[in-house]
Amino acid sequence: MSGNRRVAHIDMDAFYAAVEQLDHPELRGQPVVVGADPRGGHGRGVVSTASYEARFFGVHSAMPISQAYRLCPHAVYLPVRTTRYQEISERIFAIFRRYTDLVEAVSIDEAFLNLSGSTRLFGAVEAIAHRIKQDIVQEEGLTASVGVAPNKFLAKLASDLSKPDGFLVVTDAEVESFLRDLPVRRLWGVGQHTTRQLEALGLRSIGQVAQWPQWHLTIRFGKLGSHIWRLAHGIDDRPVVPHHTPKSISAETTFGVDTDDVEIWRRTLLALAEKVARRLRAEGWMTTRVTLKFRDADFVTLTRSRSFNQPTAVAIDLYRAVDDLLQTLPARRPRARLFGIAASALVPMAHQQLSLFTDATRKRLQLARAEDVIRARFGSQAITRASLLRPSQADRPV
Repeated sequence: MSGNRRVAHIDMDAFYAAVEQLDHPELRGQPVVVGADPRGGHGRGVVSTASYEARFFGVHSAMPISQAYRLCPHAVYLPVRTTRYQEISERIFAIFRRYTDLVEAVSIDEAFLNLSGSTRLFGAVEAIAHRIKQDIVQEEGLTASVGVAPNKFLAKLASDLSKPDGFLVVTDAEVESFLRDLPVRRLWGVGQHTTRQLEALGLRSIGQVAQWPQWHLTIRFGKLGSHIWRLAHGIDDRPVVPHHTPKSISAETTFGVDTDDVEIWRRTLLALAEKVARRLRAEGWMTTRVTLKFRDADFVTLTRSRSFNQPTAVAIDLYRAVDDLLQTLPARRPRARLFGIAASALVPMAHQQLSLFTDATRKRLQLARAEDVIRARFGSQAITRASLLRPSQADRPV
């Protein structure tokens, strides 16, 4: 099935909330919710992370903060501290890289590690994964759930099933029994719609899916059917890719009060463009496509996208594109609840030759990099635009 390949999936437990409990020991054992302020923000926004104590009351990530407050009003609600979480994340990933260079970051608190080539130096794969888990506890005071298996799908499934603070190994010989009784929704890429379709066919467990011929699933579901069949047999050939290209880099904000003030809209979009552009440069990416996300007071969400002729990582390029997209929204201006900007179709900045860009584009990127250096040295507020956009096209910031 997988030869001698051994993959570990390591996922920090309730990472943001755990960091807050680490920094504030008095919060240990208490329900902690990281996200928007349910009182000062009038119940708007969503939960970023909830501690396991808060999850006991039904609070979970991406839940509206107002709903979380109804479920657990006695929880401690804290704002997101991205810089602090990133700082600890970098130290945790440094621990991973002590044992292998093949580390694929899935998110700030989650990664796949190919440990197959590390055994000569560090011993058995299971022992290496245990050492990594112990190093995280001893050096950072945080817990992680670890799954070790022949491939990425099985490793992630193992870590998910061992949460919190668990350790689960799946060998080649155990794959069939490990998967047999799990619900079909545990198959990677199978959402609610496909789950209902499979269950309508009487396929409720992964073991039942595995008994169907591959051709039958392919006829029913197309390429997805072949994908489902392979996963049901524990087959996943995806490699661990150290420099994984993210699908997108995005930022969004929910207004405290729904607004139809176009000036506020544009100021918000400029701030979001700045945030996305800084992340692009910090992570070494450029974008060739930008998407505007708009949600009105009735929770109707609209998206509009535009491609660039040249890759960019400059805020003003993103801003000008989304401002143009803003004009494509319905003529009757609804009140806005949320705006978001997503940069996608990413390309590595290191692969781009600045000499191929126009003089104006090259100068904007060089200036943006200089601003990054100043912010890194003197703080994020060291440079701020003196004026933001006014309604007319001619008054756009430069």
